[in-house]
Amino acid sequence: MTRFSGLAGAAAIVAFATLPYPGIAAAAVDVPYLTGRVVDNAEILKQTTRERIAALAKAHEEKTTDQIAVLTIATLGGESVEEYATRVFDAWKLGQKGKDNGVLVVVAPQDRKMRIEVGYGLEGALTDVAASRIIRNVITPAFKDGDFDRGIEGGVAAIIAQLEGQPATAGTTASFVDAAANSSGKSAFKIEGPDIPWYMRILLGCFIFGIIGLFTVVGVMTPGMGWFLYVFLIPFWAMFPIIVIGPKATVGLLALYVIGYPIAKLRFSRQPWYAKAAADLRTKGRATIGGMVITSGGASSSSGGGSSGGFSGGGGSSGGGGASGSW
Repeated sequence: MTRFSGLAGAAAIVAFATLPYPGIAAAAVDVPYLTGRVVDNAEILKQTTRERIAALAKAHEEKTTDQIAVLTIATLGGESVEEYATRVFDAWKLGQKGKDNGVLVVVAPQDRKMRIEVGYGLEGALTDVAASRIIRNVITPAFKDGDFDRGIEGGVAAIIAQLEGQPATAGTTASFVDAAANSSGKSAFKIEGPDIPWYMRILLGCFIFGIIGLFTVVGVMTPGMGWFLYVFLIPFWAMFPIIVIGPKATVGLLALYVIGYPIAKLRFSRQPWYAKAAADLRTKGRATIGGMVITSGGASSSSGGGSSGGFSGGGGSSGGGGASGSW
């Protein structure tokens, strides 16, 4: 009788220990590597949206030292959005040490949950009430329309407006976008190729095409930052070849680049080594491709990628302030 009871008790302990506790399941959701001001692991944002949000956050940090980061993750795995946001905030250490002036925006689309987590030092400027108002009036309506880009970008713009003591209007984001577009310049001008000796053209060609060609190959073979390099290199392919081959041939070469780059990248993206590199960048922050080590810092995000130029937390911590929401 005693032997049977002992075996039954042991079996009960084993069964009890293997039950799927919510806390254990939640712990399985890892904190992603901080690749930039926007870490779009759920891949719900357009590349241009990620870049605009990162530019907004960077400009605000340069002005105030406040650090704002955005994380999208497909699911929380059963963990509460408040607990998960705190874990991410502590791991990323957003804000300056001693100032604790960081803000984290977390969005989990599959769970339809979101959170604005606020550091100790900003709880007076970005109160729980203000964070809740931004979620309710700016982010949630856009999410209900299925527009994550508008919701998250508008939410970040509203957070910045609140921190800077400005009225958060619907035009905040639009004004920034318009200003960025205007800064690109649209003046028309005519360029003619220079009259230089043939041997100089060869030397310049080796130099120019060697550099932008190398960056093009790196971009095609690299997950995440590759699409940032695609856009970044367009002006170089549009201007520098003129010195060597003239304007007409440059137009054809630019068209070949604009069309050929995405086709080549999409073909590479189906390869197993490319998928492994993308996973390594998300989880480890670095990957090896053909003997070359690629790190996510300094790239535009994107893997969801982020775009940060080596962005990292400054040692701040969260006081648990902020607000959560769902849609």
